[in-house]
Parts: sequence; structure tokens; C-alpha cells
Amino acid sequence: MDEEIGAAARQAQWKNHCKTLSLLAFQSFGVVYGDLSTSPLYVYRNSLSGRLSDYIDETTIFGLFSLVFWTFTLVPLLKYVIIVLSADDNGEGGTFALYSLLCRHAKFSLLPNQQVADEELSTYYQPGTDRTAVSSPFKRFLEKHRKLRTCLLLFVLFGACMVIGDGVLTPTISVLSAISGLQDPATSGLSNGWIIFIACVVLVGLFALQHRGTHRVAFMFAPIVVLWLLSIGTIGLYNIIRWNPRIFVALSPHYIVKFFKKTGRDGWISLGGVLLAITGTEAMFADLGHFTAASIRLAFVGAIYPCLVLQYMGQAAFLSKNMPAVYNSFYLSIPSPLFWPVFVIATLAAIVGSQAIISATFSIVKQCLALGCFPRVKVVHTSRWIHGQIYIPEINWILMVLCLAVALGFRDITVIGNAYGLACITVMFVTTCLMSLVIIFVWQKNILISLLFLVFFGAIEAAYLSAAVMKVPQGGWAPIALSLVFMSIMYVWHYGTRRKYMFDLQNKVSMKWILNLGPSLGIMRVPGIGLIYTELVTGVPAIFSHFVTNLPAFHQVLVFVCVKSVPVPYVPIDERYLIGRIGPREYRMYRCIVRYGYKDVQKDDENFENHLVMSIARFIQMEAEESASSGSYESSTEGRMAVVHTTDTTGTGLVVRDSTDDDAAAGTSLTRSSKSETLRSLQEIYELENAGSVSRRRRVRFQIDEDQERIDPRVRDELSDLLEAKEAGVAYIIGHSYVKARKNSNFLKTFAINYAYSFLRKNCRGPSVTLHIPHISLIEVGMIYYV
Repeated sequence: MDEEIGAAARQAQWKNHCKTLSLLAFQSFGVVYGDLSTSPLYVYRNSLSGRLSDYIDETTIFGLFSLVFWTFTLVPLLKYVIIVLSADDNGEGGTFALYSLLCRHAKFSLLPNQQVADEELSTYYQPGTDRTAVSSPFKRFLEKHRKLRTCLLLFVLFGACMVIGDGVLTPTISVLSAISGLQDPATSGLSNGWIIFIACVVLVGLFALQHRGTHRVAFMFAPIVVLWLLSIGTIGLYNIIRWNPRIFVALSPHYIVKFFKKTGRDGWISLGGVLLAITGTEAMFADLGHFTAASIRLAFVGAIYPCLVLQYMGQAAFLSKNMPAVYNSFYLSIPSPLFWPVFVIATLAAIVGSQAIISATFSIVKQCLALGCFPRVKVVHTSRWIHGQIYIPEINWILMVLCLAVALGFRDITVIGNAYGLACITVMFVTTCLMSLVIIFVWQKNILISLLFLVFFGAIEAAYLSAAVMKVPQGGWAPIALSLVFMSIMYVWHYGTRRKYMFDLQNKVSMKWILNLGPSLGIMRVPGIGLIYTELVTGVPAIFSHFVTNLPAFHQVLVFVCVKSVPVPYVPIDERYLIGRIGPREYRMYRCIVRYGYKDVQKDDENFENHLVMSIARFIQMEAEESASSGSYESSTEGRMAVVHTTDTTGTGLVVRDSTDDDAAAGTSLTRSSKSETLRSLQEIYELENAGSVSRRRRVRFQIDEDQERIDPRVRDELSDLLEAKEAGVAYIIGHSYVKARKNSNFLKTFAINYAYSFLRKNCRGPSVTLHIPHISLIEVGMIYYV
């Protein structure tokens, strides 16, 4: 009987898994594959432009199709679907996901805020990783030389910037190619000016939709892509049967050899058009965080690959018998009665095609932001259930403006195609190089396997890259220029952030200075908790001594809070808080490190203060238990941190109760009893003006658990001080820093810090906004950093 119940449960679980997988695969059509599926609109048109138009005959058409087929098979299918999708970072993909994997398995990161405790996170290492493996000489060589690690970061930033450049060019070329069907005299015969105007209107509408979120956009767009794939697959099959069934012989790579023998250097230059067949492939990996590897593979093998191969084959069969139709081969290959329905679907599919790279751009920027390589921007999480689905308003509108500029500036699909191809193949080449390092350091495979991967796929992509570089004067300069601008912004921000952290590290307050102040810190200790925000994970920041020097009063409980990004996709809630103590127990000074992954939601947590109090209470109890077992009640050593769970209250020595109105009133009167009449009146005015936001906060009362047996009197006193401080209120203290280069700095450093970095800091979101600190409780301390 038990076996039958178990079998039924497994069957139900399998059905549920298949249902979820099918649903995600369906959604992926609308987000991941829109770009890849619209490539037939312009591949042959771009490939056969220029000097290759002098060689157009059946042999050339067959060779071109063979190139498209084998490129489509080797790169998207073999490299990405089979190999690269397996290199996910706990479900997250993209250039920075590979970089974060490398930073965790080798010491490649340039930010010196890593801790041994980070390596204990359950998401830090890949399952099955051998942590005891002997470090290879190659790994030690890369870790030893800082310049090589800087070059690796610049290489990664360049790849990430090319993705952003791709996000500018993809919507433009997709929409323009679809709308260009109206230029045919047999239909409407619109002029190029009208085509550009209609495309710009469509682009504005596309970016205006982004705030709806990936989840909603996927459900809106997925049926369009499915209908588009079925349409082009069917039309391709029709063209094969009607025009030239012999096209099947071109599946042989022998026709590629014949193609290059005939066309020579001109055929090699045409590779810049052929690679447009695989544009959008990188989105499969970059958008992995929105879906799963299994769902993306299912959609590609089940629909994308067969439908696109049939379309390219059918279009080649049509061209082999209608060679003058090269200038608009896709639309001219459509049977006349089907032109308008297919045109409408093509236009909608082109809009969808842009969604893949826009979503990928949001993901890349979010990862750069979390790893300290992008100025602070607003990140909106559009799904309550899937944290990877995001929308970034600033990036969305910047992309829109740049798309319109490209459309109005170039006004030519062939020129935009040259720029587009260069951006795509560069990202693929960067991924290949990073993937070869992942094979060695993360998968811990033999270096020969890594070299085989690098040489095989690198050679293919290097051939296409060399052809795309030849077209730099004909539009290929655009993605390079965009990438250099974004790369400069990213590197300047990362450099300034790193120098600021090093200044804090070098100027932190010594423990001897704090001990000399005594338990009162040499000042008046006022009621309440003071949360001092700092980027340091060890030591006391210089802002503390700056505050003490200028204001002779501090809160009775001090907590140094560090909100830190760890190079993992997400940090489990139970592993998020690291708590430690600073100085002797009677000083009532603690350290709290809140760790987030680059995929985590750093939202306005209304219970942060409550979580913090519970975490410190648990730490006090844990410390007392360790002291009791060792027989001494000495303070924890400075720098020792403990992971504290926040999901339950057991072991804290506290009882948490929701406040009733009477309790709240009593608590309020208790809080106000320690304040002057002026402060009480100000608080009443604030609560009246912000009744909506105040009422949303969960009101709780903390009490010492009287039922707990034999609480140590010293622990009870410390918990009492903590609760008394919590009742008196919480103040958030953050540094308002002015970063300047030292007077003896060279010109480049002075320009980077005093002008570029300062400009970015002034025009991005402030740290208090990013950290969701309530303005009523915020204290900013001005300080100049000479880095």
C-alpha cells in the first residue's frame, strides 16, 4: 500500500514538473527567442550585399545556406544549449555570472571585502566541488599578478558593455527590418523616411511596455513568437517543395569549401552577414535567470531549431531560382495571399525580438551593480515569485534614446547590421574565453579540455569577428563607441569605490583608541540604538571618530552595519546576518554584516530593525553559552563573527508579541518619556503626516523570556539595555563623503576621481535611498576622503 502511495506521489510530482517546465518553455519564446527567431528577416539581405552580389548563382546560394546551417548548429546548439547552459551560477547566466563563479573559485576579485565566512554560504560553491583540490600553477600565477586580474575585469566589463550595445542595436534592426516590407512597390511603396518614422513610433511603444515586467510581457509575446515560428517554418517548407528541393544537398559542408573557392576574400567578408543568423544566441544564457536551463533547451530543440532551419533552407531555395530578389528576399519569398498576415506577425515578432536583449541588459546591469561595477540605479522587481525578473527605469529610457538615435542616424539596415553583428560576435567570444577558465577552475577539468573548447569555438568566432571588424568603417564603430563609453563609466565607478574602501581600511579607528575612551566612549550615551553604516567588514570606520569629535553624544547601543554584496546569485535568509561584538561587553557595541547576492531583492524591509534586535539577542545568548562551556565570561575576540538565523525566535531569550493599540500607546509613552517636549511634539507631527507609511509597519513588543531557566544576570542586563534602546528609537548614521584625489596624484587619477567619479556620485541614487533608510531617522556625517 505504501509503495502504491509513493508511486502515485512520484507520478503527481512528475506531472507537476512537466507542467512547470512546459509553461516556462512557452514563456521563454516571448523573452529569450524573439531576437533569434527574427534573424531570417535580414540574414541573406546583408550577406549578399556588397561585392558578393557579383557572385550570385546557385553554387553561391547553396554555399551560403550551408554556412548558415553549420554556424547555427555549432554555436547556438552545440556551444550554448549543450555546454554553456550547464555553467549557470545557481540558475543565473550571463557574462558576470561566469565572472562571479571565477571570483569564488579563485582569488580574482579586486574588492578586498571577502571574508572566510562567505565561503561557508550554501550557495558559494557548486555542488560536487572539491575544496581540497591542489591549486594549479596557472591559478596561482593569475592570483599573484594584480594587473592580470585587472585585465580580466576589463575584459568582462567589455563583454558586458557589448551586451548593452547589443540592447541598443537589436530593437532597431529588428523593427526596421520588419517595417521595411512596406517599401515593396507591390504593397504600399512607402519611402524610407516613412519607414523610419513608423519604426521610431514602434520603438517608443516597446520601451513604454517594459514597466509591465518580464512575466506579463512573456505571456503577451510568447503566442506571437510561436505563431511566427510556425508561419516561417511552413513557408520555408513550401518554398523548398516549390522552388528547389535539391537544397537538401547543401547540408553537406562540402558546399562551404566550394563557396570560398569561388568567392575568396569577398566570401570571407560576407561572414559578417552570416553571423546575423545567430544573433540573439547570447540571450539564451544571459536570460537564464528568468527561466531554467531545461525550459530553454526544450524550446530550442523542440521549435526554434527545426523552424529556423526550414526557413533558411526555403529562402535559399527561393533565391536559387529568383536571384534578383536578394534586396528583400524574405518578403518576396512569401506567397502573395499571405503577405499582409505575415507582415503583421513579422512586425509583432520584431517587437518581441527586442525583448530578449532588453531583459538581458537589465540582468547584466543588475549584476554589475551588485558587484560594484555600476552607479546606483533603481531596480524594480516585477515578479513577486521570480526574483530574476527586473526592470530598471533609467536604463530603459537610456536604451530608448540610443535606439532612436541609431535609427535616425544610420537609416540603413545594412549599416546597422554591420554594427549589430560585431556586437554579438564580440559577446560570444568573451563568453568562450571565460567559459574556458570556468572549465579549469570551476569544473576542475584538465587544461587540455579547456584548450580544446577554446580553440574549436574560438576559431569559429574569431573568423566571424575578423570579418565583422572589416566593416568597422561601415557602421561597426557604433557598438565599439557605445561599449567604450559604458566601460569607462563602469571602470571609473569600480575604481572610485575600491579607492574609497581602501581609504576606510587604512584610516579605521584602532581598538586601543576606543578602549582608552572607556565604556562611555568619553561622551554622553543617550537612549536609543545608533546604526552606523559602513562598507568595512572589520574594524571601526573613521566616520565614528569624526562623529565623536564633533558631537559629544552617542546612543547607548551602537551597531556598525555593513550591507555587502557577495558574488553569489542569492544568500539564503538564514545565512544573511553575521553578528559580532566590538570591544568589551559593557561598551554595548556590535557589528552586523548583512549579505546579499546579486540576484537578491534588497527591498524596503520593514522588519529590519526587529530582525537586527533578534539577531543581536541571539548572538548574546550564543556567546554566553560558549563562555559557560569554556568556564570564562570574557568578550568575544574582535573580528569573530557568527551566522545568526532570523526566521525564528528560539534561543534569543526574547518573546515577540504583536502590539495592540493599548500596548502601542504604552510603548509610545515609554519611548517619549525619554524625550523632551519639543521632540515629542515633532514626533506627533511626523506620525500624523505619515500615518499611511507608519501604519504599514509591523508593531511588535520585545520582552525578556521569564520562562527561560537560569538566565545569567549579565546576559539579562545586556538584553534589558538592548530592549530599552529599541524602545527609545533607532537612528541611522551614514557618511556623506566627498571623494577627492590626493594633491600628488597624476592627471588621469585626478580626472577620474575629482571629475568623472564625482559626477557619477552626484547623479546616481544616494546610498540612503538605495539602503531604504527612513529620512526621519537619518543622520548624515560629512567627511572628505583623499584617495
